[in-house]
Amino acid sequence: MNSLPERAALFLDLDGTLIDIAPTPDAVVVPAELPGVLVRLRDRLDGALAIVTGRPIEQVDALLPGVATAVAGEHGGVIRASLGGPVQRAQVEPVPPAWLDAADALVAGFPGALVERKARGYVLHFRLAPEAGPVFEQDLRARLQDWSHHRLSAAHMAWEVKPTGIDKARAVNELMKVAPFAGRIPVFIGDDVTDEDGMRAARAHGGRGLRVQEHFGDAAGVRKWLASL
Repeated sequence: MNSLPERAALFLDLDGTLIDIAPTPDAVVVPAELPGVLVRLRDRLDGALAIVTGRPIEQVDALLPGVATAVAGEHGGVIRASLGGPVQRAQVEPVPPAWLDAADALVAGFPGALVERKARGYVLHFRLAPEAGPVFEQDLRARLQDWSHHRLSAAHMAWEVKPTGIDKARAVNELMKVAPFAGRIPVFIGDDVTDEDGMRAARAHGGRGLRVQEHFGDAAGVRKWLASL
């Protein structure tokens, strides 16, 4: 892909797409040139650039202060169309507190593994303890067997429990209803299984869904392409 369509709207995943994956979520590094590139693209697109990520909106604002005016956090569970604008929060059933206590106990048995708590779910990371992956999956699948409010999703060396019906397709669909995204051609770029919903939604709106590994190689390739625009 060499250029953007006329009147494009960009939907960009964060970890693994704009920034390199790190051993832990709080260890990521934002390349010095990235904020400037995103601001220039955002302005060129009249604001139609959104970060669509599993992270909370607050973390995106901390990593990219003043850059990401439109953000869909928590896989589309929380959506903000503009900086300072209203924040749409999906109403979902909370995760049972006992599950979080059990997650803490489970992770304690695997040095390097960690629990990432979110407002609407949680993630068990095992990048630094690969042997924990199958154990975490078995535990979570057993918990979710008779629980319909959340579902299990694979991520980069992690298993995430997230609300049923909340995904990145919802983020694209909701943002495409409002300015400055409405009436534009969406281009969604992501690298993970959770991004595929967003890609499908972009295609359903007549746009494009691009997987990082197939079209850019890695996050550095995405950054290079964005800079070339």
